Amino acid sequence: MNKPKMATEKGVPSNSRVLMLLGQLERMNGEAMMRDVETARQVTAKIFHLIQTQEKSGKEVMSKGSSGMEVILASLENTRDVQTTLNILYILSELLTVGRGRRVGVFVSKGGTGILFQILISASKDLPPSEELMLQLHSLLAKVGPKDRKFGVKARLSGALNATVNLTKQNLQNTKLLLPCLQVLRVYSTNSVNAVSLGKNGVVELMFKIVAPYSKKNTTLLKVALDALGALLKSKTNARRAVDGGHVHVLLALYQDWHHNDSRHRHMLIRKGLLVCLRNITNIKLGRKAFIDTDGMRILYNSSTECLPVRTLDPLVNTSSLIMRKCFPKNRLPLPTIKSAFHYQLPHVPAAGPVAQLYSQPPGVDDVVDESDDNEETDADTENDTENEEDDKDQGTANDDIETDLNKLHPKNNPGRPFEELRVYERFFLELSEDFQGYNFEPSKSASTTSSSFSSTRSTRPIIVPTAQALSPKHVPIMSCQEDCNLTKGEHTLQSPAVPTTAPPAPLTPLELDTILLTKDQDRKEEAHSPCTATHTALSSLSGPASPPQMIEQDLAHLLECVSLAAEDSLNKGEEAGRGVKQEGSPVNATRHIHSPLLLGGIATRRVGGGGGGGGGSNWGSDCGSEGAEDEGAVLEVPDTALLLPLHDPDLYVEMVKGTRSVPQYAEVAYPDYFGHIAPTFREPLQERVYGVQRSKIFQDIERLIHPNDIVDKVVYDLDIPSCPVIEDNGESLKFNSQFESGNLRKAVQIRKYEYDLVLNSDINSNHYHQWFYFEVSGMRVGTNYRFNIINSEKSNSQFNYGMQVLMYSVQEAISGRPRWVRTGTDICYYKNHFARSSIAAGGQKGKSYYTMTFSTSFSHKDDVCYFAYHYPYTYSTLKMHLSKLEALRTPQIYLRQDVLCQTLGGNSCPLLTITAMPESNSNDYICQFRNRPLIFLSARVHPGETNASWVMKGTLEFLMGTSPLAASLRDAYIFKIVPMLNPDGVVNGNHRCSLSGEDLNRQWQNPNPELHPTIYHTKSLLQYLAHIQRAPLVFCDYHGHSRKKNVFMYGCSVKETVWQSNISATSSDLHEDLGYRALPKILSQIAPAFSMTSCSFVVERSKESTARVVVWREIGVQRSYTMESTLCGCDQGKYKGLQIGTRELEEMGAQFCVALLRLKRLTGIRNHQHLLDLESDIIGTQTKVVSSPTTYVMEEDEPSFLEAIDYSAESNDEDGEPEKEHGGEVQENPNHLDQLSDCETNHRD
Repeated sequence: MNKPKMATEKGVPSNSRVLMLLGQLERMNGEAMMRDVETARQVTAKIFHLIQTQEKSGKEVMSKGSSGMEVILASLENTRDVQTTLNILYILSELLTVGRGRRVGVFVSKGGTGILFQILISASKDLPPSEELMLQLHSLLAKVGPKDRKFGVKARLSGALNATVNLTKQNLQNTKLLLPCLQVLRVYSTNSVNAVSLGKNGVVELMFKIVAPYSKKNTTLLKVALDALGALLKSKTNARRAVDGGHVHVLLALYQDWHHNDSRHRHMLIRKGLLVCLRNITNIKLGRKAFIDTDGMRILYNSSTECLPVRTLDPLVNTSSLIMRKCFPKNRLPLPTIKSAFHYQLPHVPAAGPVAQLYSQPPGVDDVVDESDDNEETDADTENDTENEEDDKDQGTANDDIETDLNKLHPKNNPGRPFEELRVYERFFLELSEDFQGYNFEPSKSASTTSSSFSSTRSTRPIIVPTAQALSPKHVPIMSCQEDCNLTKGEHTLQSPAVPTTAPPAPLTPLELDTILLTKDQDRKEEAHSPCTATHTALSSLSGPASPPQMIEQDLAHLLECVSLAAEDSLNKGEEAGRGVKQEGSPVNATRHIHSPLLLGGIATRRVGGGGGGGGGSNWGSDCGSEGAEDEGAVLEVPDTALLLPLHDPDLYVEMVKGTRSVPQYAEVAYPDYFGHIAPTFREPLQERVYGVQRSKIFQDIERLIHPNDIVDKVVYDLDIPSCPVIEDNGESLKFNSQFESGNLRKAVQIRKYEYDLVLNSDINSNHYHQWFYFEVSGMRVGTNYRFNIINSEKSNSQFNYGMQVLMYSVQEAISGRPRWVRTGTDICYYKNHFARSSIAAGGQKGKSYYTMTFSTSFSHKDDVCYFAYHYPYTYSTLKMHLSKLEALRTPQIYLRQDVLCQTLGGNSCPLLTITAMPESNSNDYICQFRNRPLIFLSARVHPGETNASWVMKGTLEFLMGTSPLAASLRDAYIFKIVPMLNPDGVVNGNHRCSLSGEDLNRQWQNPNPELHPTIYHTKSLLQYLAHIQRAPLVFCDYHGHSRKKNVFMYGCSVKETVWQSNISATSSDLHEDLGYRALPKILSQIAPAFSMTSCSFVVERSKESTARVVVWREIGVQRSYTMESTLCGCDQGKYKGLQIGTRELEEMGAQFCVALLRLKRLTGIRNHQHLLDLESDIIGTQTKVVSSPTTYVMEEDEPSFLEAIDYSAESNDEDGEPEKEHGGEVQENPNHLDQLSDCETNHRD
């Protein structure tokens, strides 16, 4: 080793005693030290004394610029005298004890660790080795090891592992030397290769000789030994060795002993160390089996229950909970198959598609539980993962999903199809060629008519309202809804030919459900002019006399006879009245009367409100042969929501349902969709999470195994029994139903008297995507707290962990004048459960589990019927009704056209709207201005479960059709082309993400198939046509919902910002880009209270290259191509901070989007350069912003995913963990308790 030259720092006196001694030691290095051993001992002893007694001496040695450490290490390396070596080790120990962090770093950087290992190897050759030397060496190594990243590798290469192991074996009774040896072994074992090597050397068995039953002696030694053992057992090889040695039983016995004897909880760390050993052993299947066989579940359950009252013991409870959850036997979902309960045969199945893979599997294979050792997380994994999200600590790392191909980053602006193919789409752009020569521009308002005529074929069985138990498929009506899309110049709106525009509307008579006509023969031809009104279908002539109530009451006695809805043929005579177009002065009642129960095919289906129904609520009938209602219900006065909600008409809604086609052929209508929803006026704050709630839920789950006799395990609803999904009982169970449009609940199993496991249905032609739910519950007891567990959720985190509640709709509340969805539920949490997912459903990933979303609620009304939903439902029939009602808002100044873009796979029509302002006259100047307005292209609801997108779209449409000056200016400024629902089939059938093709339609934009993805194919074709005629939209925006992020925000596309987030080299010409893409979100952040600019991202990712946003930007050349994401939960900034989002806020967002477009028009018109400079500064300020990590196969987020850390317990306090914050600065509950292990197995970050 080259001799270092002693240097001093400025300000350190050159006559400093310690520096003089170091200089003397430096001169002795080499042969002089060997010759003059006594002088070396004296000098080193004096240095040690000075450093020990004078704090300034240590500072002088370690000060910056001083070479004291080099001199000391050189002397240590060169000396062969044991006493001199000891003196230097004393010096180092004293130096490194103070200011440990920086000083140890200096020691490591100067090669100190390697020198210590050399001395250890050399000293171990002496027989017997010097005990004091070994003690000091290992004490120093224990201090240095945790700070040296390569410590384990250096130890292995130098041979120090065996030296320490041999020393440990020889000194099992020498606690003074044993402690530092164990401390060093603990550090060695953190290296996985070392752990395996040590295991082969017998160290696992050695540790079990050291760990002992309860004793007040040597507790520090025991704690270190358990830490070392825990580190060793992270290796699966060592874990198997421990299981084979019967040590699982030993650990459990030791834990019980310490638990019972440590009554004052002074040795919690030892108890925790035993649990960590068990946790690591149970990472392998053999360990889990041994744990179960030795009654580990009961032992840990009982001990944890006893620990619960003591808050400081939470780390023990949480780790015990983790072990028990891990060892809980993996179960299959209680389903015959995880494929959807409904099957739809595709016209053809692409060989490489997901459906082909799904149906190529042999029966029963799709949900086999994987029993490999990988089906639980290893210690390197953490359940605090987010499946798609990166840990906050790794924010600086590059994202592998960012697009780095500059050729792909530059928009092609190439429509990709010959114009001859696209010419057919010219008919959807009549406004671009319309000359208005035959149009009357008089200011008088003409009658509003609808753009569609609904000619319903005769139903073989009636549509039923309210919801009733489903029929078998053979009884389901055949429905159709033919839409007429011919433009007429005179009215410039699409007229229903059967409605004379000059005829005055019929007076609106009070609509009563009790006037439904009953007939005894289901197949008998209905009379067209029966003297009754059919409220639920808006089919009857409203001008006819109503049937006397006495006659209806007599008819209601025939409970086993069928109901037919009368006078379908008279629809046209009263269509305007049926749609709520009222003549001024006509009498309007604010309530409508409903008789209870209503009948479906002569069978009692519901009892709501008054009436002496038995069974604590609804009386149910079905084709399974239940008995009818005991008596007729009282007449209920129901608020006329058509008056309360301008765009809602129950009668019209039912008419729309008749034209909606579903795979299960639904014959029912849900109450909330029929009555409508009026947003509550009160605020709904994010729910605060109660401390310990998840743990208590998990313990209840574990009790299922501990106390199996307490479990009812009774199936009460099962869609896999199509003839009779509702299982009849003695009235002790709740009754469930989901057989209505957008409904999703596949199975309900009663677990305890007031607890139910619920299983969601997969998307049709799929075996996963479980998130959206919408179902009905009845037969409840007032004031009883029920627990509901949705047990097959797939995402690894949910906003249900961060304040989101489920939505509930009470029919009793609705008929009392409060028809509304409200946020409800207590004790809400979301956590991994013991139901195994097959690797087929998890994209090939083995060992994945489902997640439970659990909530508790009680019911306020007797005989109520309640509905629960993931988010505010918005059905396809609701959209059709809203579009029909919007037509009534049209004034002569509004150009509104509704076309049918295409038919979906399921036979539903996909509407396309065109909205702009009529020209002031048909002069050339006005016509030219009309035709040359920029286009705005909007779409929504490509993902059926993102219902919030439809509510935002509703707000946009209502604003566009409004009479405000802003709305008029907006129509004057732009032509709007709107596809309000891109996936009608998915919406109708209760899917969460896919269409009937079993595919995510927002991953098909690059190459959509006209047969399998017709809505995407034709929407893209519209855009390609516009690109060909040089009329590409100014703005394209696709409305979405986001399940794991708060606020409303946008994703756009930018070459510059994508390059900044990656490490690719690019020239200035590559980065040349108009900053206008930031203008719209910037405006929204200024005017829309729910919008968050900081959540926006403009990075293009590879996994998103086939989404609408990226394809429209890249292929159509639309610079302002966006996805607008609305939270399903609530806001953490702005005016709505701390509140859950509701339909009022969502509709407001849709309207604010329109206002932002108007401001954008002004900005683009005046070329505001200062505005562009502001945008440039915005970008520079966000260069370090992190985007998501690559998405995974299962439940991909549509856009860059949520960087919110998961805290599954939110009630942790372990010294090993690090505090985790929710993205956006939300404070985790109980920040003083930071147990990373709490309630969560650790799960590999994908």
